[in-house]
This record gives sequence, C-alpha cells and structure tokens, in this order.
Amino acid sequence: MTFEQLLPNIIYSAISIFIIILLRGLVIRLIKRYAKIHEKMQQRTKLIIKHFDFAFVFIFIFWNILIWGVKFSDVGLVFSSMFAVIGVALFAQWSILSNVTSGIIMFFTFSYKIGDKIKIHDKDFIAEALFIEDIKAFHIILKSDSGEIHSYPNNLILQKGISMVSTSDSEEITRDKDDKNLTQTHD
Repeated sequence: MTFEQLLPNIIYSAISIFIIILLRGLVIRLIKRYAKIHEKMQQRTKLIIKHFDFAFVFIFIFWNILIWGVKFSDVGLVFSSMFAVIGVALFAQWSILSNVTSGIIMFFTFSYKIGDKIKIHDKDFIAEALFIEDIKAFHIILKSDSGEIHSYPNNLILQKGISMVSTSDSEEITRDKDDKNLTQTHD
C-alpha cells in the first residue's frame, strides 16, 4: 500500500485521538465538578477517573481496529479467545468485578461520606455503629468506637440496609457551635 492509500486511515486515526482527548477532558471535568458539588474525596475522584481512562483506551483501540479495516472475524477470534481466558481466570473471582462496579456506583450514588457513622444491617456482620474511614475500589474501611478496623466489600454495602447514625457534617456543626460557645463564655 502506498502512502496516499494509507492517508485517510492516518487522518481518521488522528481525528479519533483528538475526539478521545476532548471526550476525556470533558468527562474528567464533569467528574471533578460532580465530586466538588457532592463533596467527594480527591482520592476517590482519581480512582473513578482511572476507570474512565481505561474505558477510553479500550474505545480508542476498538475504534482504530475498525478504521484500519482489520477483518472482524480476526478481531472476533482474538477477543473471544482473550475473553475465554479472562472468564475462566476470573470465574472464581467474579466478586472483584462486582466490587469495582459497586465502587463506581457508590461514587455517584452513595449518600454516605468518609467520616460518617453508619450501622450495617447484616446478620453475618455484627457491629454497632462504625465510622467510614475510607472508600476504596474493592472495599470500604470502617472503624469502630473501640478502634477496630473492619474491611467490608463494596458489593455487600449496596446489598445490605444501612442506617445513618451521624454525619461528618453534623459533627463539624456541633464542634463549630461548641467552639463558638467556648469563645462566648471566655469573652
């Protein structure tokens, strides 16, 4: 093939790079705006951005496979073989995928934040009220009043009932009121 024959594919690939970069920038801006409005931790925001980066890379590779005219039967054979190996390897570890998916869902819809005190209604996990220390990709870190650290899978957090005992905001408001009362009594 000559350069003139490859030029349209090169141009389409360059356009796809430009579009992916624009979409990535837009999505990252939207995620950061959402995180700021809903007071999400910066660490959690970075984790969600990494998940979307992976999706954009996958879309870019797939799109360029189509642009360069690779036969679908060849691509199908490679992808089906790859997914078969991954499927067998992850069959015993399916919960990993559900925990990562739950972590993404929790970022956008979880009404509890780091520092909140919650109670999980689970007959297998008996604990009174626990503080949310951190929310990671696979699990949530909880701390009891006695200082015990508990790790609880994200997919179970979405499946079980949770009661809010206190919020980090209400404790800050209480602390602010206490500080004002202290300054007023000393003046």
